[in-house]
Amino acid sequence: MFQVYTSSDKSELSKNLVGEFKDYDEAMDFAEKSIEGKKGLRYIVEETNGCVNSYGDLIASVVAESDFNE
Repeated sequence: MFQVYTSSDKSELSKNLVGEFKDYDEAMDFAEKSIEGKKGLRYIVEETNGCVNSYGDLIASVVAESDFNE
């Protein structure tokens, strides 16, 4: 499962979930469109495989990240 986030800065608190996808290519297309034409935003695509940590939080790894739009 791929989760797409937008972010306005490098803080974890500014991440907003904008979509979940099973296919990597669909997630990347959506991520690029989600920040298109919007200044000061970037996208982050994370992959989860269903594993959780001791707190019950999904373990995710970042597979793609953009620079901030200017």
